[in-house]
Amino acid sequence: MTNLISRSRKFNHFFLSKKVCFLTHLNQRNSKTSSYTSAAAGGIIKPAATFSGEFPAIFRLERYQSNKAGEAQFDTIYYEEDGHHQINNENQVMDFPGGKVPITTQMKFIAESSEKRLPCYRVLDDDGYPIPGAIFEEASKELAVKMYSSMVTLQTMDTIFYEAQRQGRLSFYLTTAGEEAINIASAAALTLDDFVLPQYREVGVILWRGYPLQQVANQLFGNKFDFGKGRQMPCHHGSNELNYLTVSSPIATQIPQAAGIAYSLKMDGKEACAITYFGDGSTSEGDFHAALNFAAVLDAPVVFICRNNGWAISTPINQQFRSDGIASKGQSYGIRSIRVDGNDALATYSAIRAAREMAIKEQKPILVEAMTYRVAHHSTSDDSTKYRPVEEIEHWKTAKSPISRFRKYLQINGWWSDENESELRGDIRKQVLQAIQAAEKVQKPSLTDLFTDVYDKMPSNLQEQVKFVKDAVKRSPKEYPSDVPI
Repeated sequence: MTNLISRSRKFNHFFLSKKVCFLTHLNQRNSKTSSYTSAAAGGIIKPAATFSGEFPAIFRLERYQSNKAGEAQFDTIYYEEDGHHQINNENQVMDFPGGKVPITTQMKFIAESSEKRLPCYRVLDDDGYPIPGAIFEEASKELAVKMYSSMVTLQTMDTIFYEAQRQGRLSFYLTTAGEEAINIASAAALTLDDFVLPQYREVGVILWRGYPLQQVANQLFGNKFDFGKGRQMPCHHGSNELNYLTVSSPIATQIPQAAGIAYSLKMDGKEACAITYFGDGSTSEGDFHAALNFAAVLDAPVVFICRNNGWAISTPINQQFRSDGIASKGQSYGIRSIRVDGNDALATYSAIRAAREMAIKEQKPILVEAMTYRVAHHSTSDDSTKYRPVEEIEHWKTAKSPISRFRKYLQINGWWSDENESELRGDIRKQVLQAIQAAEKVQKPSLTDLFTDVYDKMPSNLQEQVKFVKDAVKRSPKEYPSDVPI
């Protein structure tokens, strides 16, 4: 058993200021947990920290103060008892360039995995009732109804646009089916000052920030009102005004960019953070690991949100990694982490609010692993029934629906009715269909726009390319789309 004595006076204060149990910096064979109690029914949370542990672990909360060779970076004294050997003397350490390291005569290897899986933070049960003892951020009626309405909007919009693609009216589409709570609940926990770096399954986040349905349709159809002027694939939204960076197709490239933006916000003293979304498959990319290390070393205020939906297109998570999911990886890089039920809107909202607060106030990165399931095909280019059973999909679509669970919560509180449901779905469907019809009638961007917005003044080589393309269209007009002006 490992007993720990910390010299830091900040130890107790640190844990007495948190609302949600986040994993701390250094890997522990069993997760230290913090439990909290509410002082009042109004959602005001007064945390009271407790700790427990059975396996040898080193528990450290303060960031290393120096990276200079010979200077102590790890000022914790501890001793270990294993029946054969005991270390309890400060002199029994080696002072390496990376900090003081305790010595032992026992040859021990760190286990490849923990004996217990990290717990998943959850608030609502499958019937929409708060789990007894659950601690969460209370949402007002107005906020809860807005969150639910946005989730229904996202679901309805996805269904109609997916059908439009199948009709040949769109070239490509992918939905957020099964992940609506992660989109909307996380977006509700942020402010417009925060910078969002999405993957491609976060259209709900930009909708929450004020992106109109009509603009969604304009982007999908690539007309002249599309902010990207038709140069991006469908579902690659972006808005400078809403601090929502344009989606980039290559997997995981946005993750290190988020760390960089967060560091910039830190240098400028901004009361904001960067938030980046990615799937479990992205954690197999080197960019993910570089980003976490960069953010940890520089204490960048960034919230990493991983949508662990079980599938990286057709690759299941058991072929992605052997670790206990994603949250456990945060400890390896010295990043506080939490695993949350991504199909629980209140749990996700509470966790992201707490993560954002810590990232900004303490100027450090946070990793959130949102557990969910991708109900839909990866995209319109995929048929997921080829690699997973239909029964599994239907189970998650019905019994585990985040929308159904949150609707039950609203109904339990008397905030929602069947009449409200019917009216909302009918209204949203009408709005989406009108947006499609309007977007289809708008002219496409000019062919010349293919070459603009890169240089302030177009260089001669691009001017030659513009002339070449225009001449080619004039020579063979039938070979090119008639609705694209030259």
